[in-house]
Amino acid sequence: MEEIVHALKLKNELDDLRPIDKAQEQRIMQKFRLDWNYHSNHLEGNSLTYGETKALLLFGITAQGKPLQDHFEITGHNEAVNWVIDVVKGDYPLNENFIRELHTLLLKQSYEVDAITPDGEPTKKRINVGSYKTSPNHVKTKTGEIFYFASPEETPSKMTDLINWYREKCEKKEVNPIFLAAEFHYKFIRIHPFDDGNGRTARILMNFILMKFDLPPVIIKTEDKANYFAVLQLADAGNVEAFVEYIARNLVYSLEIMIAGAMGERIEEEDDLDKEIALLEQRIKFSEGKSEATRSKEAILSVYDNSIKRLYEKFLESCGKFEHFYDLIKNNIFINDVNLRTNILPLGSDVIDKNIQDIHFDYTFKFFNNGICDRFSHFSILHIKFELNKYVIYGSGIIGNDKISKNYTEKLTDKEISTIIMSVSQSHLKFIEQKIAAKENY
Repeated sequence: MEEIVHALKLKNELDDLRPIDKAQEQRIMQKFRLDWNYHSNHLEGNSLTYGETKALLLFGITAQGKPLQDHFEITGHNEAVNWVIDVVKGDYPLNENFIRELHTLLLKQSYEVDAITPDGEPTKKRINVGSYKTSPNHVKTKTGEIFYFASPEETPSKMTDLINWYREKCEKKEVNPIFLAAEFHYKFIRIHPFDDGNGRTARILMNFILMKFDLPPVIIKTEDKANYFAVLQLADAGNVEAFVEYIARNLVYSLEIMIAGAMGERIEEEDDLDKEIALLEQRIKFSEGKSEATRSKEAILSVYDNSIKRLYEKFLESCGKFEHFYDLIKNNIFINDVNLRTNILPLGSDVIDKNIQDIHFDYTFKFFNNGICDRFSHFSILHIKFELNKYVIYGSGIIGNDKISKNYTEKLTDKEISTIIMSVSQSHLKFIEQKIAAKENY
């Protein structure tokens, strides 16, 4: 079978590139995980778009107007995938407890769905997580025929048989992981052991087996849904090889992405730009729907308490490292360009009100005391400007991407504070170096 041979050849190429740089491997796996979460759920009818899925998983942004259950499906699937990615590194056995635990992570909690009684009457059916089905889940085909899965009574013994089959295959020296993973997927689907989530569980288990053999996960894309179901139907008709070949073909695609990533090449696909645009649109919708705080005494006090105090502390610490180069040091705090004649925080709420437009910190260094060059001075300054819907941080040495702009509901992160302070300090250092260089070249 050509695709299987091709996949095994690529597996050897990938092994030659190991170990993969850790950061690069994390980037590759993030792409696989996001694609896996979106496509596996969308195959089963989840309404979240790729952009909405990515926004939910990366930023916690919920999609407006979409069912809460659809969000639970994505986050539950992501938890299950992360768990599998973690346990595959150890010696965690694939057994019935593993499968039930996976199903519990996937569906999170029991719930009810609409159903039809054998008499054709509408009813409700309870979906229990982590437990095998208690009622038949046969399906009606397009032709009106009933396709029969294992009955609730047969399911426990058939699941035991499946695990025993898997163990026997794994013990063989010449086990083919692609055959093993694909056949396990198909056999699991034929049992359909749970009331819901069987397709998603089958794909996760298949990928667990592949990853056990150091292969990347297979992503069945939603746009290929018809082909996926077609080869499953061929397997139902006795042609299991067609399904195995289909899985191998998709594995080749994953291997090519992983090899490209391992070699430091781009792993983006042709439609990834569309996905990023979709993500951007989702974030814009979220931002538009979020009530923005405007400048007020409460908003400014919140920024002051949660961000400015921390920023000022780091500013003083950084500037203090240059004090021994100068004879005279002075620092002050200004509000709306008025010198408060103090260098001590905190300021009282009587000083801070909604009319504040600017706070800035001024650290003055006078009379460079090294005889190498003239006794020059330097000023390190930080501005916090309060605009109508945001506050902006800028100052000496802060240009371009180092300039920080935040909503009043957002506080400065430690990384942002570090970036600001580093820019101010580097600006001072370069200033001294330039003065010395000018004197040396005079």
